Amino acid sequence: MGRGASTNSIPEIENARFLFVIGSNTTEAHPVLALRIKKAVRNGATLVVADPRRIWLTKIAKRHLQLRPGTDVWLLNAMMHTILAEGLQDEDYIRELTEDFDAVREIVVRYSPEDAEKVTGVPADAIRATAREYATERHAAVFYTLGITEHACGVDNIWSLSNLVLMTGHLGYESTGLNALRGQNNVQGLNDSGANPMYFPGYQPIEDLEIRRKFSEAWGGAELPETTGYRLDQMMSGLHDGRIRALYLIGENPAQTEPNAHRVEEGLGKLEMLISQDIFLHDMTRKHADVVFPASSFAEKDGTFTNTERRISRVREAAPLPGEAKGDREIVLLMAKALGASWPEYPDAESVWNELADLAPNWYGVRYDRLEENGIQWPVTEIGGEPTRFLHAPRPARAGGRAKFFPVEYQRPIEEPDSEYPLVLSTGRTLYHYNSATMTMRESGITDKQEDPFFEISAEDASALGLGEGELAQLVSRRGVLEARAHITERVYPGLVWMALHFAEQKVNWLTHDVGDSLIGTPEFKVSAVRVEPVGTGVRPAAR
Repeated sequence: MGRGASTNSIPEIENARFLFVIGSNTTEAHPVLALRIKKAVRNGATLVVADPRRIWLTKIAKRHLQLRPGTDVWLLNAMMHTILAEGLQDEDYIRELTEDFDAVREIVVRYSPEDAEKVTGVPADAIRATAREYATERHAAVFYTLGITEHACGVDNIWSLSNLVLMTGHLGYESTGLNALRGQNNVQGLNDSGANPMYFPGYQPIEDLEIRRKFSEAWGGAELPETTGYRLDQMMSGLHDGRIRALYLIGENPAQTEPNAHRVEEGLGKLEMLISQDIFLHDMTRKHADVVFPASSFAEKDGTFTNTERRISRVREAAPLPGEAKGDREIVLLMAKALGASWPEYPDAESVWNELADLAPNWYGVRYDRLEENGIQWPVTEIGGEPTRFLHAPRPARAGGRAKFFPVEYQRPIEEPDSEYPLVLSTGRTLYHYNSATMTMRESGITDKQEDPFFEISAEDASALGLGEGELAQLVSRRGVLEARAHITERVYPGLVWMALHFAEQKVNWLTHDVGDSLIGTPEFKVSAVRVEPVGTGVRPAAR
């Protein structure tokens, strides 16, 4: 479509008339934004949720499409099959504002809802009903997050969602679009500012000669790389083959958050130098870090955050830095200076922002003094220009003003159940903890609710294993083993077990495999084959 961001704004959710939430446990991962979805439903909107688990939103949804993990492409292609079969596509939009639609048409015609039911487990009638409702409601919006992207076919999943949006013309106006719910408070801002191996700030390609020339001149004639850098998955594999000999981590704990974590830890142990810039010591820093730079928390920062709706907001220091801790900008500048770089001083956050705005067209009109009130949504390409509430109006932002369809075939998950590992393991987050839980495990009010590692299992599977509620069990995969307490629940169907990533003492990523998406390398956290073995060491209530 031409922009790497959610298309629409958070307040627009309340006025949507159809909401399709796929691969997002919104009330636990994005609880404040989920309030808008709840309000939309109270206002009469239709909500359909596609997720392998029963989540809170399924309680208020008109329909729950409980698909098997990793079968999103089949489901979405079958929805598009229905739309085409019933003539519900927006032919005017397709003809005037898109390209390559025929390639998608040729593929989805082979994905009937009846065949989709066999692969996904979702009834054909439910697929047809959802497709009709989405296609015929003008104010229909799609919301997704890691349940879509954390697959070896993650890019295919996104292309499929994009195809669905473009086919129906649900783009470029209020309460529609394709909306990625960002997983952390500044993921969007981090990518916007160039923390990406493929781009300079503002999504400007590193391999473009004119772009390199522009940044080189702005940075005092600096010699800049001509090719893209390593993705995260390539960095992790580079720990083992000698490509990565030193690692500088800023607020990151790959020993817990990356897949096949035993192998990650083995690689970290081979490093000649590991620097960790963080606000707390944790398991990884104690085991592997040579140097720890005490950094600043959100309450001690000055600068900007950019949220999931592209809103750039000012952040002000609310508490002084403790002890010898320093602000992140100061640490990075001191590090660069120690390495011999002749960078400008950048005396404050405003000076950094001004450089970004000068060099990146999307932010040129976002001057620092405009961020004082409620922030501003990019793109703003002219000084004094208006913020952009929703993208792609009147035309898609892609060069030429035409969005591109991408035909997508279903590919099976990398690892599927067999006689030795008969269950599918999927992973995620809970309401009570955040990522590797290095912050939230310190809070007694939270750990009272969720301190012990637990996993969810169906009553049918638990009965077959002779496993009772709260009993300790081993989860075993081809890569590792852990112990956790069983929570027997209807949230997962027979054949599926689920576990959160938050528990450092029993890391679920010991079990996950590290084969990722072929284009961008995102690992398949949502589908790994495991078996469950009762341990029988006593019963304690499992966390809920």
